[in-house]
Amino acid sequence: MTIKTKTFSLFDFCKKRADRLEVYGNESLDEEGNIIPFIDQAAYVTHYLQLKRSGVTVPYADRAEGLLNLWYGFIEGNQQEVKDNEGIASEPLTARQQYLFADLYEAPFQAPANPEFTFIDLFAGIGGFRMAFQNLGGMCMFSSEWDEQARRTYYANYGDIPFGDITKEETKRNIPKGFDILCAGFPCQAFSLAGRRLGFEETRGTLFFDVAEILRRYQPKAFFLENVKGLAIHDKGKTLRTILNTLDEVGYTVPDPQIVNAMYFGVPQHRERIYIVGFRKDLGIGKEEFSYPEQHEVTRKWIDVREEQPVPAKYYLSTTYVQTLVNHKARHAAKGNGFGYEIIADDGIANAIVVGGMGRERNLVIDKRQTDLTPTTNIKGTVNTDGIRKMTPREWARLQGYPDTFKIVVADASAYKQFGNSVAVPAIQATAERLLNVLKVHKEL
Repeated sequence: MTIKTKTFSLFDFCKKRADRLEVYGNESLDEEGNIIPFIDQAAYVTHYLQLKRSGVTVPYADRAEGLLNLWYGFIEGNQQEVKDNEGIASEPLTARQQYLFADLYEAPFQAPANPEFTFIDLFAGIGGFRMAFQNLGGMCMFSSEWDEQARRTYYANYGDIPFGDITKEETKRNIPKGFDILCAGFPCQAFSLAGRRLGFEETRGTLFFDVAEILRRYQPKAFFLENVKGLAIHDKGKTLRTILNTLDEVGYTVPDPQIVNAMYFGVPQHRERIYIVGFRKDLGIGKEEFSYPEQHEVTRKWIDVREEQPVPAKYYLSTTYVQTLVNHKARHAAKGNGFGYEIIADDGIANAIVVGGMGRERNLVIDKRQTDLTPTTNIKGTVNTDGIRKMTPREWARLQGYPDTFKIVVADASAYKQFGNSVAVPAIQATAERLLNVLKVHKEL
């Protein structure tokens, strides 16, 4: 069989057909005999191809190779199971992968050719942790994210489709052994504190338990966790104490967590998050050896990340919407509350961007550069002439420290959600550099 010169876009294929596609064979079935969804098959294959270039041994190599053969046969018009003796498996792997995955190797943020360390990216979102650690010379060996739209954005930028639900044992088993650092911006769920130990067993039923279980099982040299600021005081501090006791129980020394504000790291956004880092106890690293980066200088303003060109009229608020926001704020002001919309001055700092309408309404701006205010969407009233608009997804990307080469491949609604859920890359990177320096001092990297 001769490999054809045409190429195949996995991203486009997933976007258009993944919801109704089945490619089946022995390698595409899970342990219960169900067909693995196509996007999950893609996680096996894309991770395998990326890691194979670096010589990493993965526990799912046979499945990934089998899926490569099945996919090639499917795309060539054979939707049945493809056997080795039909000629496909004999083709060089490099030829098949270049044919099938041109966009994988065109992803703008590829792993370094000679990585200095390795890490995994849990609850990955759109890869804020990955961006930061790759910038520092690391290679991601595994990523996991359940949201399908975020997985598409992740693939378009890094060339990996993350594995799915990390709470599943089958997903955990796909993590390659021997990685150096675990990264996770884990969601904070309610913790059951009925017991007295406030340790590992008390976290069952929460997503943090899955992080702790992976630390216990794989014992990386260090970890870096991120969560909302409120975790520090949730349930009068009991939740955080449970987390810290659990981390101690699974074998880690944990310096005191710290609230870190992204606005001190080159992005004009007042975004406070709690950071928790830890080092495996047998490395002999004391708590006092690690310190979080200093937070004392704001260097950028909103105007520094504003779109260079006038933005489309669809980002400008209608007169009806503006009046609704004005009335809403007035009602709360009359009750002595400070709720409501906010307009960010050109020389100001944005409020934290978050998922939901208030994430945008608390970050409105005045921009009078657009002269064509003809509505392009269905709105009530007319477009306001005062220049009041919401920020664009690209502006939100910049507020989180993503470079303009980062691809936004989803609709605006999904993009706002993805950037609102993301970590602030520069703040993560500054802290990660401190973590790596400690490991280097101890000759662990």
